[in-house]
Amino acid sequence: MKYLIDTNCVIYLAAKTFPALNERVERTDRGEIGLSAITFAELSLGAALGKPPFNPMLDELIRQIPVIPFDEEAARFYGKLPFRRGGFDRLLAGHALALGLTIITRNTRDFADIAGLRIEDWTR
Repeated sequence: MKYLIDTNCVIYLAAKTFPALNERVERTDRGEIGLSAITFAELSLGAALGKPPFNPMLDELIRQIPVIPFDEEAARFYGKLPFRRGGFDRLLAGHALALGLTIITRNTRDFADIAGLRIEDWTR
């Protein structure tokens, strides 16, 4: 596994908002992209509030992109990050750092202050 995908990019994938993102994901070998349990929680919350992607789409998503558990090591990395509102992004960053993975996101600014974190914007 090389990547964790951020919530915004999952939503863009489902809506086919950025063709470059969909093409890049399709070209990526199966198993190289993971879905953090944190991202899945955020997507599940949105679905419960009536926002896409809805539960049937989430079920299909996790058949193709595995959900990666957030564990003790990820929690420890999260605990060392500079505090900032927007807890889902910080949790995702801690998870990626613990696993040595790159985050796929369009919101690069949200992660820019985290030393050592690798991010890529596949929407361009």
